[in-house]
Amino acid sequence: MSKGMFISLEGPDGAGKSSVLEALIPILEAKGQAFVTTREPGGVAVAEKIRDVVLDPKYTEIDEKTELLLYIASRRQHLVERILPALDRGEMVLVDRFIDSSVAYQGFGRGLKVADIDWLNDFATDGLKPDLTLYFDIEAEEGLARIAKSKERGADRLDRESVEWHQRVREGYLSILEKEPNRVRKIDASQPLEKVVADTLAVLAERVESLR
Repeated sequence: MSKGMFISLEGPDGAGKSSVLEALIPILEAKGQAFVTTREPGGVAVAEKIRDVVLDPKYTEIDEKTELLLYIASRRQHLVERILPALDRGEMVLVDRFIDSSVAYQGFGRGLKVADIDWLNDFATDGLKPDLTLYFDIEAEEGLARIAKSKERGADRLDRESVEWHQRVREGYLSILEKEPNRVRKIDASQPLEKVVADTLAVLAERVESLR
């Protein structure tokens, strides 16, 4: 059986990638594409418990290295329990955040050494990287303004960081894009959702024959 395609969706808070992923589900179903959607941190029971802790606004005392290690632990369990089995079945896997989030948020945002984060990511994933990463780009101010207006989403612990902190996160993503242009594709997330979804499908169609 052929290995499935592994796709990650990345972006600063408020970029709307989760909304894009939700919009893709009926489109992929209509195309007859076998796929799994999931998220980080989370996706499986243990990782969802970690998510509850790491994003809870009341845990203001979480150290930046503790935060990173919690994400890494969640990533490992999610990988072995959900992502790898789906890929082995030949299914497409679309995950809302993966390794690049740790580089952008804990590396550029928190100021931890990117080399250390790269090593931990490699350790947790056995070197697995997505075949394609869709990076949804938006200015920090606009992303945070969207979160503030959202009735469906309350601000989590990271949403409450400063605009400057979120700007550093975006800079981290842009750095990854510059280093890995073949894997990472940039999509303008400041556009209306319908246009962002259309642009996303256009990128996917370049890689997935069934979506052309």
